[in-house]
Amino acid sequence: MTGFSFDALRRRPDVEAPNLFATDAADRLILETAATALAGIAEGELVVIGDHYGALTLGAAALHSARGIRVHQDALSGERALALNAADAGLTDAYSSLPLGAELLSGARVVLMQLPRSLAALDEIAALIAEHAAPDVTVYAGGMLKHLTRAMNEVLGRHFGEVRAGLARQKARVLTVRRWSSSEARNERSARPEQGLDTLAGARYSTSGEAWPAREFHDDIGIWVCAHGGAFAGTKLDIGTRFLLDFLPQAKPSAASAIDLGCGTGVIAAALAGARPGIRVFATDQSAAAVASARATMEANGVADRVTVVRDDALASQADASAELILLNPPFHVGASVHAGAALRLFDDAARVLAPGGELWTVFNTHLAYRKALTRIVGPTREVGRNAKFTVTVSTRA
Repeated sequence: MTGFSFDALRRRPDVEAPNLFATDAADRLILETAATALAGIAEGELVVIGDHYGALTLGAAALHSARGIRVHQDALSGERALALNAADAGLTDAYSSLPLGAELLSGARVVLMQLPRSLAALDEIAALIAEHAAPDVTVYAGGMLKHLTRAMNEVLGRHFGEVRAGLARQKARVLTVRRWSSSEARNERSARPEQGLDTLAGARYSTSGEAWPAREFHDDIGIWVCAHGGAFAGTKLDIGTRFLLDFLPQAKPSAASAIDLGCGTGVIAAALAGARPGIRVFATDQSAAAVASARATMEANGVADRVTVVRDDALASQADASAELILLNPPFHVGASVHAGAALRLFDDAARVLAPGGELWTVFNTHLAYRKALTRIVGPTREVGRNAKFTVTVSTRA
């Protein structure tokens, strides 16, 4: 296809700014490293994982005529950006978006992947590829050097065996990953019998023996936390969220319903539903891994009947002036860049969805000084708590 340009790709509907880009050198290097494999790829044999805004998917379609591409992006903003960029490039029919699982990977012979920064996420993805892809699958996994670690090679090697690191270019590198031969695999299993992929009672296990989703009970709050590999903080309790939990009894006690905005693994939603048996909670996150984790957290804590968890772009599915109470621990970065844009978008949507008199309870790193923005966007805002690192505020919609 002529006329395709990486430079024409945009991040919308995600935050756009002069220092935020829709593609990077790793996208180009992955496609170039995989060029020979892509030249002979049959329809439906290519899978793309972790495509930020569509560069890998649309590059494969435009430059190598790949079709039937199956794509998984954890972030809903990336999925929607791919759809918009595909429409601009006339490539809407070249791909389909799917959840991370068997349907995505069954029979795949080539996988293009932007490496996740989390080793747990990489471990879960690698286990799924090893379980469902074709025996001769080749994975081309790349990223910017500043985000790569030798441990990534080790994770991939435990699942596949052969990991070759390509030469770095423009501060990017690609790992080419293949399975061992049958004899090599047998030798490795003999040397390390405790490692490998196992399946028991429907649970998927990593090479470290951890089931996905992993789970951990936190005695101090009396809650099970479940997490898939790509969920922020895993089964640990984010310290900002932990601080906000101390103030839940004060958060609009009369509310019959509440929203956990950017719910992550669902700790706030589970805690609120557990403490208030009559309340209904709506939990939302744009991360597919977070949503799957939060649903598992609700099941583990026996509150799934009163907590609805959805993948959403902020509160796009919620009506104006419809919420009594929203709780939020906003991100302070967009991708790898520190940027207030993501938090400000959440504040805007919270202001739209809150009914008059509704409350937004927010926890944030004190140095970010969000109080002025909250007052301007949502309404009168007061500080209700502060420790050495975090501030908790409540904003009331006028």
